[in-house]
Amino acid sequence: MKKNAGMLILFLLLGWFIGTWVATLLEPVAMVSFLTRSTTIDWEPSANLDMIRYHLDIHFKVSLLSLIGIVASIWAYRKL
Repeated sequence: MKKNAGMLILFLLLGWFIGTWVATLLEPVAMVSFLTRSTTIDWEPSANLDMIRYHLDIHFKVSLLSLIGIVASIWAYRKL
């Protein structure tokens, strides 16, 4: 399989998704609350250029398990 930037981005997104999914499943377990506690990163770019005006709201939900998923996806990508 050929390595390229698109494949790396796909691996990163899948790792993030799987890590977040596992964190959601483990939220009721009190012993692993340090892994499932998440923080939200907000990014709100906007511009008003007289002819065009836009405003985007982008929210990233990050937990320790999602970061572990990203690291695991980088490891899997390198093993290809």
